[in-house]
Amino acid sequence: QAQVKQSGGGSVQAGGSLTLSCVVSGYSHCTYRMSWHRQAPGKDREFVSRFGDDGTPTYADFVKGRFTFSRDNAKNTVSLQLNSLEPEDTAMYYCKTDERCGSFDDWYWGQGTQVTVSS
Repeated sequence: QAQVKQSGGGSVQAGGSLTLSCVVSGYSHCTYRMSWHRQAPGKDREFVSRFGDDGTPTYADFVKGRFTFSRDNAKNTVSLQLNSLEPEDTAMYYCKTDERCGSFDDWYWGQGTQVTVSS
């Protein structure tokens, strides 16, 4: 099965920036669609960003141009640049990959990285 390993995150003051990264180890005969999600304490996990079929990223409304989702296909790595962070962005952030191998679909989550924003 594919493996998803995250890094980055941390604690910043409001207005600060952080970078999250995610490396996917999979199979050459499979395709992987990447996305980011987050879960704040006491809340459900929510979508943050994903790459669409046209290869461009889409974002949740709350992002408001503050986050940038990028990828380096040569390194099997995706990154989420978080700018202008707000206390409401405090959450555990998860990288997810949707794997397709022929007619079989599966998905895998990273271990999560904590983002804490203080006011």
